[in-house]
Amino acid sequence: MDVQGAGLGLRRSLLPELLASPHAPIDYLEVAPENWIGVGGRLGRQLAEMAERYPLTLHGLSLDIGGPRPLDTELLDAIALMMQRFQCPLYSEHLTACGDDGHLYDLMPIPFTEEAVRYVASRIRQVQDRLGCRIAMENASYYASLGGELSEAEFIRAVLQEADCDLLLDVNNIVVNSINHGYDARDFLLSMPADRVVAMHVAGHYVEAEDLRVDTHGADVIDPVWDLLAVAYRHVGVKPTLLERDFNIPPLPDLLAELGQVKQIQHEALAASPRLGVGR
Repeated sequence: MDVQGAGLGLRRSLLPELLASPHAPIDYLEVAPENWIGVGGRLGRQLAEMAERYPLTLHGLSLDIGGPRPLDTELLDAIALMMQRFQCPLYSEHLTACGDDGHLYDLMPIPFTEEAVRYVASRIRQVQDRLGCRIAMENASYYASLGGELSEAEFIRAVLQEADCDLLLDVNNIVVNSINHGYDARDFLLSMPADRVVAMHVAGHYVEAEDLRVDTHGADVIDPVWDLLAVAYRHVGVKPTLLERDFNIPPLPDLLAELGQVKQIQHEALAASPRLGVGR
């Protein structure tokens, strides 16, 4: 992927500030295609202007890769057109189920079983064939395990191998899941296949209780996530990293200050070991 550095998720509420800040230190923007497909008029023109300033990556919400219904080929064809129009270098999705009779826009866990590995991998291969490119699946946060003979890490590795796809490594989700399900976040991260990681996410989450965190994308990134991001760079190299913020969105200068922390950790990782900048 030819995107580097640190990016922001594009939210419509941010458009006025972004349009008024043509020199904002942002390396790329990520958009949810479902929120922009078919959008014309003023918003459509503003999206096109953003695409002229910054590379756009796509992060889907409703592919439902682990769900029971047939893949939405109309959605995939619309995503393919969007990728072509804006020369998007990456389409990623969540390794979850998210619907049955319609799009629920909610992310539900997949059983960690060998059968689910084969089912999900087959659907990922279908998506890649239809889009004509590799895609990246994101390790997702979840709150109830559906069981199975595999661990979460084993399941993710098996899907990536069987589907021959890439990984979008969400560092915040590792921290959230490690607390909710009682495992070591660093050990989990180091078990992820470095050669599959093409991009990363960081975000904030909500502390519901000492042993329960909720992946909200509605708060500042906390120190354990920043610390694990540094570990991730040492493990997989310095990959393009997106700051996710979906609500409680602060003014753009505050977001850019947090994005600056991503850049600082990237700089420190490269200074310590320049080879970390080399990779897919």
